[in-house]
Amino acid sequence: MNYINETVRRQDRLMDEERALELLATSEYGVLSMVDEYGGGYGVPVNFVWDGHDSAYIHCAPEGRKLRALALHPKVSLCIVGRVNLLPGHFTTEYESVLLFGTAHTGLSDEEKMHALHLLIDKLSADYKDLGDQYAHKSFHRVEIIRIDFTKFSGKRKKVKMG
Repeated sequence: MNYINETVRRQDRLMDEERALELLATSEYGVLSMVDEYGGGYGVPVNFVWDGHDSAYIHCAPEGRKLRALALHPKVSLCIVGRVNLLPGHFTTEYESVLLFGTAHTGLSDEEKMHALHLLIDKLSADYKDLGDQYAHKSFHRVEIIRIDFTKFSGKRKKVKMG
């Protein structure tokens, strides 16, 4: 996965790669954007977990609009928003965000799906790993896992100097 910030219009607002990866590792959710089955734009908030390399996993129901869209158009983006601070008296907002681009894959092996569920449990329910494992096994047949293999990403932030 290549960190490419050359295409960011506001070069004065670039986020360093280390912070972008930190957001990828710790953020609770992102917005997955894709082309729907009718050719329209479709963005949906999702929980995700980064594998620490070039991919992220998302869990969902075994059928639905998202899966129909990805079957036809697997190229996606994932937008993660970090800290946001509205500054009404300055008519601006401080923010940080990461935008990732890649290809979505479904039809993963049972082993990879269970691995992804355990990664999600470790991230989102770390205090309940044993219970999470039981739940993952019990509901396995009702879950689909999407793996997004990222090719590039960029990060942007705005910090206002007060004074």
